[in-house]
Amino acid sequence: MARKRKRKSRRRQEGRRILEIVPQYSIESGEDKPVTAARKHIGAVGIQPPALLIVRRNEHTTDRYFWAEKGLFGAQYVEENHFLFPSLREFQPPVLSRVPAVMTAGTDR
Repeated sequence: MARKRKRKSRRRQEGRRILEIVPQYSIESGEDKPVTAARKHIGAVGIQPPALLIVRRNEHTTDRYFWAEKGLFGAQYVEENHFLFPSLREFQPPVLSRVPAVMTAGTDR
């Protein structure tokens, strides 16, 4: 029996594309929890927001965090809600405004 494919959210796909453009840093968590390792690395290196931190827990698992002006967020949350982060607006593609169609000649009497 065929499995139903999970629907891909357009908003999340757009957020993922935006996060691909943001500067990325890969680190190892070592003995610390992944979020603690990310915070320590940000403080030690002096990373300026926006940035994406990819923290490797072990050989199979990685955690992704987004460093913003207001703190550290999970990357999945940022993908889904990228429009809430002002620092990501410069990375967003420009939105084309829709111009209403002009009525053709012969319709006004």
